[in-house]
Amino acid sequence: MTRLLYLHVVGSDAADGSEAFAVEMQKHLSAAVSEETRIDLISLAAHRPRHIDFHAYEGLILPDIIRHVRAGSGEYDGFVIGCFYDIGLREARELSGRAVVTAPCQAATDMAMQLGNRFSVLVGTPKNIPKMSENVRIYGRDHAMASMRAVGLSVWEQQTSPDVLPRMLEVGRDCVEQDGAEVLVLGCTAGFGLHATLSAELGVPVLDAMLAPTKYAEFLADTARRLGWYPSRAGGSAPPPEDEIDRWGLFEAEPKVGIRIVDPRPRSGSVAAPRSAMPDREKSDT
Repeated sequence: MTRLLYLHVVGSDAADGSEAFAVEMQKHLSAAVSEETRIDLISLAAHRPRHIDFHAYEGLILPDIIRHVRAGSGEYDGFVIGCFYDIGLREARELSGRAVVTAPCQAATDMAMQLGNRFSVLVGTPKNIPKMSENVRIYGRDHAMASMRAVGLSVWEQQTSPDVLPRMLEVGRDCVEQDGAEVLVLGCTAGFGLHATLSAELGVPVLDAMLAPTKYAEFLADTARRLGWYPSRAGGSAPPPEDEIDRWGLFEAEPKVGIRIVDPRPRSGSVAAPRSAMPDREKSDT
């Protein structure tokens, strides 16, 4: 069995009414993974930002992401960072042990390149474009990006506004007909659940920003178990020394959780090895 943890990287708690939304997110995720995969979801503590439209907010939640990945590295086979800015992706991978770590922009643009020659990304507002475009360039996929267009809706509006679907259809159609996009990527996890309708209306694959990194994590975790292809810990992928972490007391406090939604389906089997363990070449499941 594969166990994944989706990090809903905004502050929330049951008292503010956001638990129902988190439950819907977890249902959306669990419906997309196989019967052998279990996916839990957690949000950050209530005092954290309620959206990540601003880079200053990224800086505030980066320590939370690192701490949650570190804390869960012996329990989960994979982690998904739920923000299209891909916050803390490189940092979290240093601390994930044998677990894989994925994030929406890298995973979705990689998948888009397997499904068509050129893709466009639908983001919320113009504020999102510089950072997300920079990530696409860093990942080496800018040559395949036809465009990155804003639908003119904030994160909150993408969750609540009745204009979400019409705006995405309008902007998505421009991406296909004017920019030459063959695949569309939804550049915000708040737009979950719209991809099937958009794809049917626009006639091209539309990738959900929650599901793409989740399915990628599931694939990578399964591949690691079957073929022994675990995350590298050599060179630039080397983790911080455990004795140094212990000596400085860097992770003594448990990270705080706002909401935790545990996959309700029955669990069975063993999962991830301790963070310090690396696969034995002679004993890998190949």
